[in-house]
Order: sequence, then C-alpha cells, then structure tokens
Amino acid sequence: MSAATVFGMCAALLIGIGAYGLIVNAHPLRKILAFNVIGCGVFLLFGAIAHRGAAAGMNGDPVPQALLITGIVVAFSATALAVALLLRLFDASGSATLAEPPPDTPVSTGPSSDGRE
Repeated sequence: MSAATVFGMCAALLIGIGAYGLIVNAHPLRKILAFNVIGCGVFLLFGAIAHRGAAAGMNGDPVPQALLITGIVVAFSATALAVALLLRLFDASGSATLAEPPPDTPVSTGPSSDGRE
C-alpha cells in the first residue's frame, strides 16, 4: 500500500466519522465539530490526491496547495461564525438547542391582549 492510499483511507474514515456524528448528535455544537471533522477528511483527501500527482514524477502543482490552504482558512472562519451564532442563540434563548420546549412548560409569548403579562 502506498502512502497516498493510506491517506485516502484515513480521509474516508474521517468523513465517515464526521457524517455519523452529524447524523447522530442533536446538539448544535457537536454538529459543528462533526462538520469540521468532515472538512478535515476532505482536506486530507485533497492533499493525498495532490501528492499523488507530484509523486508521479511531475513537479508539485501549487494550485492544489493554494486551494487547500484557502479551504482551511474558509473552514476556520465558517466555524467561528457558526460558534458566534450559537453563542448568540444561547444568549437570546438560554438554551443552545433548537428543540421545542416540552408541552407542559408554559411558553411566554409576550403581553396578552388584556394588558396582563
């Protein structure tokens, strides 16, 4: 087995673990982390594919390397945005989940029409 094959298998494993975490976990922070694991797998796969082209006797192509670095920066900023939105949701609702409250919990919808709260 070549190094590119091992990297490809590890990338597929990371993508599978991330997809499992994305499907199974209901908590938004865990979904963000699972999505990052999927992204790491994609970046690893793309790096392995770029390395295979360089290992075939050609000079290393700088385009896949530039795309890989750009993708990492975009993934980092998207993660920061998602965590900031999650913190904003927590500040606004007091909960970091998007689940509906249980039916026996009274939900305040604001002042009623007769002036009482």
